[in-house]
Amino acid sequence: MSIHRAERDLNRFRQIVRGKIKKDLRKYMSQGEMIGRQGRKYVSIPLPQIDLPQFRYGTRQGGGVGQGDGNIGDPIGQGDGQSGQGEAGSEPGQHIIEVDITIEELAQILGEELQLPNIQPKGKKNIISQKDRYSGIRRVGPDSLRHFKRTYREALKRQISSGEYNLADPIVVPIRQDMRYRSWKETLQPESNAVIIYMMDVSGSMGAEQKELVRITAFWIETWLRSQYKAIDIRYIVHDAAAKEVDQETFYHIREGGGTKISSAYKLCNKLIDERYPADEWNIYPFHFSDGDNWGGGDTRECIELLRTQLLPKVNQFCYGQVRSLYGSGRFAHDLEEHLGKHEALVISEIADRDDVYDAIKDFLGKGR
Repeated sequence: MSIHRAERDLNRFRQIVRGKIKKDLRKYMSQGEMIGRQGRKYVSIPLPQIDLPQFRYGTRQGGGVGQGDGNIGDPIGQGDGQSGQGEAGSEPGQHIIEVDITIEELAQILGEELQLPNIQPKGKKNIISQKDRYSGIRRVGPDSLRHFKRTYREALKRQISSGEYNLADPIVVPIRQDMRYRSWKETLQPESNAVIIYMMDVSGSMGAEQKELVRITAFWIETWLRSQYKAIDIRYIVHDAAAKEVDQETFYHIREGGGTKISSAYKLCNKLIDERYPADEWNIYPFHFSDGDNWGGGDTRECIELLRTQLLPKVNQFCYGQVRSLYGSGRFAHDLEEHLGKHEALVISEIADRDDVYDAIKDFLGKGR
């Protein structure tokens, strides 16, 4: 098989894979198992219904390969030997193949399917990194940097000027003096800063099922935002009646038994921004998840005031995701909608079950802020 054919077949296979992922994206977005298959740069996705080669049986009932001497072209069929016990199944088996795709490609599929707009960063401060940029041509260099088009152009010019070029037999043979190579120089390239601040209620009404919804939603949030920014910080805040900053492992597994005071998380989030992530330098994305319970109307009013005067003016977008719980009232989302629903920097989405993750991601990321 030629290299060109192998590349063509590989590209065709990848297009088939992309098509199947896009077709069933809502299903994949609800699966927590896929997060467990995540590597540093790749994610492994199980794809069912990939057609695999199958034997086709002939109509003859004997004399096939496997019953004595066979000839080339004989069909494989059931002979006169002892048959197996039981009846053959009538339904085809389901074949599953796991395919590795890059996180960047997964983000591209996500953006195409959900029609997510690219984000326009607002932060002014940038991380400066050194990049090698190929910006010129030189006469010496390694073979890996040979510029074939420029090399053959030089060879053609030399042969024409010396009278060696033959129109009837147009063969161009470069020599050492014709060789041209790409050259590079180091440039300082700015990369936009962004920070995701996750906040989650970990009181007694938030169980393992609710935290799994948060974990799945967070995976897709990070997949898209990492495709939009070169560098991202992620911070984690948990709260019941009090708030504290934790690491990722603690965030998804801790469980407290106290009441709920949402303002404690918003105050800590605001403090974190003021101390570490100035609003004029960073693109800031707080995401708060709870089941909608809060400690009385007084604290809800304090949350609304904190959002209106402190958080919303500083952030690119503040997202509140309300997960359904048997023990949660679900009231907080309605209060936010009533008092701040028209604010362009606030997005509210209710996540009742895994099927709602798809719609929540579209709500959260669909504004391109």
